[in-house]
Amino acid sequence: MDLNFYANVAEIVGTLTIVGGAVFGIIQLIEFRGQRRDLVAVELMRSFYNPEFSHAVTLIRALPDNVSAIELRERNADLERAALMVAMMYETMGLLVFRRIASFDLAQELTGGLIVVLWRKLGVWVATVRDEQSHPRFAEWFEWLAIQFGKPAHVSSPAYVAFRDWKP
Repeated sequence: MDLNFYANVAEIVGTLTIVGGAVFGIIQLIEFRGQRRDLVAVELMRSFYNPEFSHAVTLIRALPDNVSAIELRERNADLERAALMVAMMYETMGLLVFRRIASFDLAQELTGGLIVVLWRKLGVWVATVRDEQSHPRFAEWFEWLAIQFGKPAHVSSPAYVAFRDWKP
């Protein structure tokens, strides 16, 4: 065996090391993205267990559909605060879904029909706030997400129906 043989072996080992490192790096990147998605899912779920948010949803669900901003403000001082909390929660979720940081399916399973109902209640209020504040982007992702979840292609059966035969 001469020096050329060892040089070729070293070149092959070097190439394999580089390829192996690249493959390892790609696997680590995929794993990191999965962990980030899991962390976002946990944080989204945790935010739904917030007692203040639950109270806000309860207040808003009791409102009639398309409640005007005037009526919302006259009914109860806490209602506009509750409406703002709901809008900001779904604003964040909408942006995370749009940026593909949180998956559409996860967000839909977490809140699906509820966001559509809440948007039905608050849509007129949002339009009024946009107009009053000359801020057309107010609650834009809340509206976007409600529209997406309300599309017939994205309306699915409730879990208790869809997964009736599921076994652990």
